[in-house]
Amino acid sequence: MSIIDLLIVILYMAGLIIVGLYFQKKASANIESYFLGNRNLPWWALGASGMASNLDVAGTMIIIAFIYALGAKGFYIEIRGGVTLIMAFLMIFMGKWNRRAGVMTLAEWMVFRFGNGKQGKIARLIMAMASIIVSIAMITYFAKGAGKFVGEFLNISPELASIIMICIAMVYTVTSGLFGVVFTDVFQGILISFTIVYVSLFALLRFDIPEVFNVSVPLINGGFQTIKTTFAQWSSIVPKWKLSMPGEYAKYNLFGIAIMFYVFKVTIEGMGGTGGYMIQRYFAAKDDRDAGRLSLLWTFLLSFRWPFIAAIAVMGVWYGANHNVIADPERVLPFVIDNLIPIGIKGLVVAGLMAAAMSTFDSTVNAGAAYWVKDIYQAFIKKKAGEKELILQGRLASIVIVIFGLLFSFAIRNINEIWGWITMSIGAGLIIPQLIRWYWWRLNGYGFAIGTFTGMIVAIIQKVVAPEIPEYSSFIVASLSSLVATIVGTLLTPPTDEKVLTNFYRKTRPFGLWKPIREKLAPEFLNKVKTENRRDIISLFFAVPWQICLFMMWITLIMKRFDYFKTLLLIVLILSVALYFSWYRHLKVEKQSNTMT
Repeated sequence: MSIIDLLIVILYMAGLIIVGLYFQKKASANIESYFLGNRNLPWWALGASGMASNLDVAGTMIIIAFIYALGAKGFYIEIRGGVTLIMAFLMIFMGKWNRRAGVMTLAEWMVFRFGNGKQGKIARLIMAMASIIVSIAMITYFAKGAGKFVGEFLNISPELASIIMICIAMVYTVTSGLFGVVFTDVFQGILISFTIVYVSLFALLRFDIPEVFNVSVPLINGGFQTIKTTFAQWSSIVPKWKLSMPGEYAKYNLFGIAIMFYVFKVTIEGMGGTGGYMIQRYFAAKDDRDAGRLSLLWTFLLSFRWPFIAAIAVMGVWYGANHNVIADPERVLPFVIDNLIPIGIKGLVVAGLMAAAMSTFDSTVNAGAAYWVKDIYQAFIKKKAGEKELILQGRLASIVIVIFGLLFSFAIRNINEIWGWITMSIGAGLIIPQLIRWYWWRLNGYGFAIGTFTGMIVAIIQKVVAPEIPEYSSFIVASLSSLVATIVGTLLTPPTDEKVLTNFYRKTRPFGLWKPIREKLAPEFLNKVKTENRRDIISLFFAVPWQICLFMMWITLIMKRFDYFKTLLLIVLILSVALYFSWYRHLKVEKQSNTMT
């Protein structure tokens, strides 16, 4: 990097620290300020922050690798990660359902659902432990991807690069809590947006792909293999039933089955809600309307990730066609920036991608620390701890979570390995109890805890004993184990107290198997709930294809497949109108979560 580029990166890092320290006083008032920003953060800031948090460098490198090697069809593999589809569920109903609980963490939500007795406390403790483990895994993922990216430009080892970035991000994350996280994310989002616009236009106007060219894929033994493809095949968005990829990507050769499996997996995940840093934005939302609006903005802004991804892949293919093929698909991003982006702009692009990395990191750390402070330390260790002590515990927990995540990163071979385990193994172990908790009144805290614990242990054992098994196998093993344990644990233990269930249903108003509880509520109230539920289900069938088409539309534009682009644009416009009438105009400002307005 040139001196100009390095200065831009240094100024960016200094700006992050200044913004974070500015909010230190606000965050230090109490733990609600520290972890939820006093539930008084504007919806647009929460939405922009959510977008920035989802734009991590590690994930971007993985997706670019898939688009580079597989073409536009690589988009479908990203469905496994969840964000491609789960935002539609959060936008329509999952966001407001979570907000109505009025809690600080997903683990605290367990007391709202299962009561403050023994079963609720057990479910809360298990959920907190599981969430902390996922947070550590996400830090590992961050350290591996960010280190690999930044180390390339600073000419240092990936390990040292990840330590430098983590230390910088820790300054504002630990001192200023969610206030610092959200507003540094907004600051970073502006930088990310400039990066996306510039790189997308740069690729669209300057680079044309030949009709026939070579790409490269990783082999299982650590090498790489060059394969030939055509522009028509590479830029097609029509998924094939089968592929013939060698090496590491051979796991995706049953492509049609893989896509259906990913869609099934993410539908379950979307219907079950989410956790970690994503759900924290909804707990911090002021009302139902803000929960919907922040989701809409979040999804729309997130769609601009895809023209950037497509642009880097296009430039990577162009470079290979005119010079040498880029061997490692996971290095396409740093390689393209290093060789094709002009001096001065390169510094802004690197800073923007560092912003994307750190915004994921800071959100994960803040959410993970909340589980320790609120759901373990205050709930079980020291119930009468003062606000200053709790904030100190939050800061210490942030540091410990990061240290563990950093240590585990040394045992991971590549970014895709840890991301596959997070999404398809440990995620699978948690997904079934997360789903059932909304839709089956009989599920109790014991069943939830047993199912979650079983799924988590099976996922960890799988990683240690059989790390090479296919993703779909690890998902099936973990989720089935969790399902059986959840049902057996529930049926062998007493149901949740009826008063707790009634309170949960009145506030949340979910659809599903709630007949014994609904029968005890007033017909007027139930009619309003039924109308809301029906409207949400119909809107979901518009929202999911709207989100997919919106994302894919930008890919086809950058690849100059204007035939696909015009069709997808038309579909997006039609679905947008449908969503306005079926969903957006019905959003309400509902301060009291147990009443209908």
